[in-house]
Amino acid sequence: YLKISKLALAFAIIRSKPPGKSSKEHIEYLAKTISEQDFGWKWKVEVLEAEVLRLRQELLLNRISPRFCLENRKRDTSAETLLGRESINPTNYSSQLEDSGCDVCNDSAFDSLGTASDFHQSEHNITTSKHWLEGVPPLNLCHTSKEQSLTAPVQFLQRLLEIRKLSERGILQADFSELENDSFTICNSVSQLLDGLTVFYNSPKFPAPAVLTEGVCVLISLITDTKLSNHVLKKCFKKMEEFEKNLIQIILGNRSVNRFQALHSVSQTLSLLGRNNILRNSLISLLLSEVRQFAEQLLQAHQVQSVYDITQYENIFLLCMILEQLLQNETQESNISSSDYGGEEKIKFLKNLDQIILHLSDEFPLFSLYLWRVSVLFNSGQMQ
Repeated sequence: YLKISKLALAFAIIRSKPPGKSSKEHIEYLAKTISEQDFGWKWKVEVLEAEVLRLRQELLLNRISPRFCLENRKRDTSAETLLGRESINPTNYSSQLEDSGCDVCNDSAFDSLGTASDFHQSEHNITTSKHWLEGVPPLNLCHTSKEQSLTAPVQFLQRLLEIRKLSERGILQADFSELENDSFTICNSVSQLLDGLTVFYNSPKFPAPAVLTEGVCVLISLITDTKLSNHVLKKCFKKMEEFEKNLIQIILGNRSVNRFQALHSVSQTLSLLGRNNILRNSLISLLLSEVRQFAEQLLQAHQVQSVYDITQYENIFLLCMILEQLLQNETQESNISSSDYGGEEKIKFLKNLDQIILHLSDEFPLFSLYLWRVSVLFNSGQMQ
């Protein structure tokens, strides 16, 4: 029956072709028309799905704290004054990201995330700009720019963090157990945030848009919050781990001539993800795996005198520095040996490491030094 139906359709298409056009041209025209219609429907579906997610986000916030919107309306006049000022000159982030023209890019926004005090200052900037964000109309779903696709999850998670802070101070009552009852909304919002950040890092734009800095700050605040991080990681751990893997591959695979400042931003984000103990263990294992595999490939290339990937060799040092920083932070914070971290990957990494260092030390002294420093951190828990 199916063969007969296909044959009948083919005859109908051939018989209905207009004069002066071949059957092949007519079929290609029909296929193009149908695909355009399919694209239109897919676009409409995506718009409706985005609107459904936005409504679920609002509903979830209302369930967590029904008085949240009411409390926002009762803000003092200083908030309104702030709103007026920011509407005229919203320079919380844009001023940090202006390019001086002397560099390929400006990394000050990401460098400021490197220390705890500056990170909290950035976090404060987000808090003070929330009133302005809440006054912004709903996201225009008819456009799909990178900035807009990232703005929606950032706004929702910012509001969630604000509720968390207000409830911690006793200003607002909130029931965060609702996050367990609606894992779909929180998972999709975090996934959108991570996907948006990945898109930005894959094709960086300079100067970096303010929403990228806000997205990073929101993500780090979310995973370092003792109460919210448990809910988020329980539902989104695989997505977070996938995000870590993507950032690592972005670092290893970038071959742009002016890549180092862009990759520095990615490495800063990876380092900040290590603030969470669960993500730190996962990240250490991922970094160990990549560094070990590259060391083995480099040793094999060196032994047979074959060509190795110079670009990847240059990029691997960023992973080594992140790994060393994570191990040092772990040792300083817990005052215990880092030998408990890394698990199976640590065993694979340390196996035959001395032989690898011995064979590579003459030709690749800097890389061998980094391997040795990481091994010392694992074995003794402190730099020698």
